[in-house]
Amino acid sequence: MRSDKGDVLVCLSANPKYFPDCGKDAKARKLKISAAKAGTIEIDSVKPGTYAVALIHDENANGKMDMRLFLPREGFGFSRNPKIGMGPPKFESAKFTVGAQDAHYAVRMNYIL
Repeated sequence: MRSDKGDVLVCLSANPKYFPDCGKDAKARKLKISAAKAGTIEIDSVKPGTYAVALIHDENANGKMDMRLFLPREGFGFSRNPKIGMGPPKFESAKFTVGAQDAHYAVRMNYIL
């Protein structure tokens, strides 16, 4: 991350319909973590299944991704670090499976502006 300002908004969703913006997904796990403490993020009690994670580095802590001319002004990342093109990746390219064992994944934050 480029700074420890603000928060990191985390969304863990199993529903492709609501990825990456899981605001309307009642079953999604949503976390807000201080950016200063977001080097490692732990999501507890995840049931086995297929999920995707979206992260936003909300540097001004206003609870949303700020945009400028259709480009994100804040950092973002996705599980499996899919290639970013025009718009966010699809669930299919970010999905991963959680089994009975703990799962650990590294997510790279991307900054355009």
